[in-house]
Amino acid sequence: MTTVHERLDGTAVTVKNRVREQVDAARDRLLALSHTIHAHPEPAFEETRAAWWVIEVLTAGGFVVEPGVGGLDTAFSAVCGSGDLTVGICAEYDALPEIGHACGHNVIAAAAVGAALGLAAVADELGIRVKVIGTPAEEHGGGKILLLERGVFDDVTVAMMVHPAPFDVHPADSASQAVTRFAVTYTGRPAHAAAAPHLGVNAADAAVIAQVAIGLLRQQVTGDCRIGLFVRKGGEVTNIIPDETVVDCEVRAFDGEELDTLYRRVVACFEAGAHASGATLEIHETEPTYAALKQDSTLAEYYAENITGLGRDLGERGRLSGGSTDMGNVSQVLPSIHPMIGLRTENTPHTRGFAEDAASPAADDAVVDGALAMAFTGVDVALDTAARIRFVDAHRERSRRTLGR
Repeated sequence: MTTVHERLDGTAVTVKNRVREQVDAARDRLLALSHTIHAHPEPAFEETRAAWWVIEVLTAGGFVVEPGVGGLDTAFSAVCGSGDLTVGICAEYDALPEIGHACGHNVIAAAAVGAALGLAAVADELGIRVKVIGTPAEEHGGGKILLLERGVFDDVTVAMMVHPAPFDVHPADSASQAVTRFAVTYTGRPAHAAAAPHLGVNAADAAVIAQVAIGLLRQQVTGDCRIGLFVRKGGEVTNIIPDETVVDCEVRAFDGEELDTLYRRVVACFEAGAHASGATLEIHETEPTYAALKQDSTLAEYYAENITGLGRDLGERGRLSGGSTDMGNVSQVLPSIHPMIGLRTENTPHTRGFAEDAASPAADDAVVDGALAMAFTGVDVALDTAARIRFVDAHRERSRRTLGR
């Protein structure tokens, strides 16, 4: 059985060799970039230094950079080459509060830069345009969603990025959950907790009732759904009945319709807290809703062949990664991949152990391998006439729909 690569002519091998030479030449800069970002973690929408460090390397590589795209101070776009096919590469660089780069976004940023530099070296030959999009606030804030809504992805034909994980996963098996995040504010009536408790309406009681109801609800939902929450504000002192309580909550599911259903059931639990306690209830969205990830099959197969060609084992098929990403929203609009690249660790993301792994020799390997696999995938798409025509035609149709709105 012939592979996708074998259906291409020998030009791909020659072009990929030049890509590899470029990435190899940039290896020290890429790893320095990854380690520098890792050593100076910045949370959502505050990635001023990280964005600038990425911009510096891309500018030195001949990219034309526009900072602050989409009205986001820590976002940017960087473009090189020209043609009817624009390969978009997403660079994330935000960190988590308290535990730093425990999701390895330093690896994502450096791999994105490496892939871009590799493709830039052959962009004119392939007749492609390479666009790096610096996307802040993936962990919380939905930077890609805002950039998508504000037209920054309008000129992108296909989009890709790699994300570190404990082990490598085939893109077709690397799913993510849709997630909606919101805050619930209960308003009660304060009173002296000893002298006149009967005059108060306890907003914290409302939150307790809601949490008990949600705890019971968890038994009635499927195993791939998630409900997470914490009480952000619940009172000030013990001798005053709290008149305001704020609960931050998130609901996740792999299917958008399932997410909507679960959200309504969770809201009913919060409403029960208000009804039972006598407090009033207010709910507002705290972040844009992250859509489920949709991996493009052609891009996924090319990436899988390229990453295994670099000596990585994608393991057994059928495993899901879980979690959520604003790349899901991008993937619902244009052909995209968001594969997981392994750091060879037992630690899971969003832990201190994984934060240490994100600056390990295995993470350095992931930077280079991820850069090469993405760049090679861009080469394959550019040289695959049928796929290229299909992607370009779909992009033109999307552009017509956008203009028609």
